[in-house]
Amino acid sequence: MQKGQIGVTTENIFPVIKKFLYSDHEIFLRELVSNAIDATQKLKTLASFGEFKGELGEMDVRVKVDKEAGTLTVSDRGIGMTAEDIDKYINQIAFSGAEEFVNKYKDTANAIIGHFGLGFYSAFMVAKKVEIRSLSYKEGAEAVCWECDGSPEYSMGPADKTERGTDIVLYIDDDNKEFLEQARIDTLLKKYCRFLPVPVISGKVQEWKDGKYVDTDKDKVVNDTEPTWTKKPSELTDEDYRKFYRELYPSQEDPLFWIHLNVDYPFTLTGILFFPKIKSNLDIRKDRIQLYCN
Repeated sequence: MQKGQIGVTTENIFPVIKKFLYSDHEIFLRELVSNAIDATQKLKTLASFGEFKGELGEMDVRVKVDKEAGTLTVSDRGIGMTAEDIDKYINQIAFSGAEEFVNKYKDTANAIIGHFGLGFYSAFMVAKKVEIRSLSYKEGAEAVCWECDGSPEYSMGPADKTERGTDIVLYIDDDNKEFLEQARIDTLLKKYCRFLPVPVISGKVQEWKDGKYVDTDKDKVVNDTEPTWTKKPSELTDEDYRKFYRELYPSQEDPLFWIHLNVDYPFTLTGILFFPKIKSNLDIRKDRIQLYCN
């Protein structure tokens, strides 16, 4: 069992994360799911180049709520990590001048997270303890378990995990019990993960039975991995565009017209710009354009 201190030049990194990112603490789920998607895509890439010759199997990301255990788990079947990988990417966060970066970035939570590659550490905004259980795709790799309680101390040792990939287990703290509610998790996944390219599974499909909704045995996929804008206009009918618009804005009547965008200079952008029917000035809204990056 290896024990050590996370390589930061300040001991107060966790209070900084909790304090300065508190108003935006829901983004932890976006960050963890994004990491899981990256790990999945990397393995697909390695397989396409012949560098991974094993069976890919089910390539999805799962978000599981366990209210009794008080845990939220994000799992993938991607490249996984060895003990060396965890040491490099998790334990060695090179910070210099903590006060300087806090002062510079304190106004924007996303800037702190993105600038320092702190995606994984955003988990400590809502968790009192975090475990990483991982098995690398590399031949002969041994499963590893890392855990940390929000102090610079961590412990790392062997795990009994037999499936390739990574599980991030968050022990949700008392102030953030909302993240043990499936409905809250569903809302966040729809907000941040709606069009990610790998199936994200959370909870079960529900059906109406005896006057209430009950879970079925079928896993619920929360995202659309091939949204309409990623397809060629020649493959789509007018009804396809209208159907997609109705999914985005369920209460609106069909749009007046739309433009399918495919821009490659000065930046790459694909999308569909819908023009709604406006009955009065009161209908004009400034928050209706949705941009999704990776």
